Amino acid sequence: MNALLILASEGGANPVSFEILPAATAFVVFGVVFIALAYFVWPTVAKGLDDRNAKIVGEIKGAEEARAAAKAAQAEFERSLANAREESANMIKQARADAQRIADELKAKNEQELAERVARANADIEVARKAAVADLQAQSAMLATEIASKILRRQVNDQDNQRLVQESLQELASSRR
Repeated sequence: MNALLILASEGGANPVSFEILPAATAFVVFGVVFIALAYFVWPTVAKGLDDRNAKIVGEIKGAEEARAAAKAAQAEFERSLANAREESANMIKQARADAQRIADELKAKNEQELAERVARANADIEVARKAAVADLQAQSAMLATEIASKILRRQVNDQDNQRLVQESLQELASSRR
């Protein structure tokens, strides 16, 4: 307050005093500027703000749509991955079953071939045994014929030889039983 008194005493303007002309001028200038701003500047600023708002809203919607699409794609990927895992598990299971089936078939085939080889070997052994027995019988008959001819001191003819072979074979067969 001291500063006001000092200014008033020195002849300066009183800041508390009201003069109508400067106040009216200030109101007119304020009104003109307000009207100019309201008609020319504010619509441009409002339009810019509205455009910016629309752009932001559009970007938010686009981001939400992209997020939803990404979520759907992720869900589809997870389904595809689960299906692929299931399919690979089924393929592995099928491959194991096929391998087991093939192994069983090969085992059965090998067992059959082995049985056939054993049967052939047994047949070959039987044929060889019969040939050996026949050869042994023939040699025995010759030896018996030679012994008989020496004993009898005469030559044994074919008929005697056949009879001796038959008798020897019968004796050999009876001795085996």
